[in-house]
Amino acid sequence: MPNPQVSDSELELLKIIWASGGTALYAQVMEKLTQSGHTWQKNTVITLLSRLVEKGFLKTGKIGRRNEYTAVVSEADYQAAQTQALVNKLYEGSARDLVAALIRREALSAQDFQELKRFWEGEGK
Repeated sequence: MPNPQVSDSELELLKIIWASGGTALYAQVMEKLTQSGHTWQKNTVITLLSRLVEKGFLKTGKIGRRNEYTAVVSEADYQAAQTQALVNKLYEGSARDLVAALIRREALSAQDFQELKRFWEGEGK
């Protein structure tokens, strides 16, 4: 998986492509941006997409004259890598310390904890 960080704007574009099944035409990306209230200029979007291609997160192809962008990295893989980077950076690799912090700040409810426990127990079988 590519290692470079992505900007918030680049991540916004990746989310659109992931939500489109991992592939989207440039026009579809622009349509989704407009629907979500973004008023980014064409050149801005093209630059951000090009950066994602350079960083190895997307590949591009042509359908006639139209550019099609395909995610090289899945959303789940990106989330897992970013979570691991966060755990390593802030919690010295301890996922337990991350979960403890979430519980202390009440970002993880008792119900969430029970659901995670059931998930954990189900994975072991």
